[in-house]
Amino acid sequence: MGMLDIEIIARHWFWWAMTAACVVWYSTITVYVAFKGIFDIRNMLKRLSGKPNDPQDGSSAAAEVRD
Repeated sequence: MGMLDIEIIARHWFWWAMTAACVVWYSTITVYVAFKGIFDIRNMLKRLSGKPNDPQDGSSAAAEVRD
């Protein structure tokens, strides 16, 4: 059975490579969006709680325009 698996991979190397590339790409995008979402939610919760904004997060300019 082990030899058969190697033969299948050898015959269909392109599709195995495409599958691996898609899994890596999808995983990268998922992790990136998750981290961006964490920071966005944290900033939204800060604004809702009434704490002053961090000058590094870029949202202080929007607060000045509203005032």
